[in-house]
Amino acid sequence: MAAGPDAPATHRNRDAILSVLRDEFARSSAVLEIGSGTGQHAVYFAAALPSLTWQTSDREENHAGINEWVSSAALDNVLAPLSLDVEKTSAVAGSFDAVFSANTAHIMNIQAVECMFRLVGNVLLAGGVFCLYGPFNQNGKFSSESNERFDQSLQNQDPVMGIRDLEKIDSFAGDAGLRRASLYAMPANNMIVVWRK
Repeated sequence: MAAGPDAPATHRNRDAILSVLRDEFARSSAVLEIGSGTGQHAVYFAAALPSLTWQTSDREENHAGINEWVSSAALDNVLAPLSLDVEKTSAVAGSFDAVFSANTAHIMNIQAVECMFRLVGNVLLAGGVFCLYGPFNQNGKFSSESNERFDQSLQNQDPVMGIRDLEKIDSFAGDAGLRRASLYAMPANNMIVVWRK
């Protein structure tokens, strides 16, 4: 039975994501998760990667659900959420050598995506790593017909949402002092993009 709000997609993607994080976060000790959502990813990854301290964060309206998962998991290495809105937050307390975010860039408006990268550049220690999971376009093209349909459904909900071009996101990363290091193909036409500071 779910401890808190349940996002079914997390059950489908968490093991594939974890396989990448095991490698990319192998030398990390403290992770800031931007947009923890339900909190399910946080407790799953923190349980599987006990050497990491996992700091959840999100806007206030999502804190109750995250706290339900964090409380139920009772893990020493996953922390209650920080209040974080990327368009209003330029720094957070703490020292982080890793940042993770999942399924955020296509939900935020493009200015917020740029703000997220600026925040990552500010909080990430030199040599640190940022892993961003979700659907992306390359060279202005959708990776699949299903992603094209998904993009249309997002824009029908709100015109500011949509699948982002990887080249545009790389420019935000570059402005924040980050350079793309790796790109992983994931199930369901998603990717994990990895940048290093």
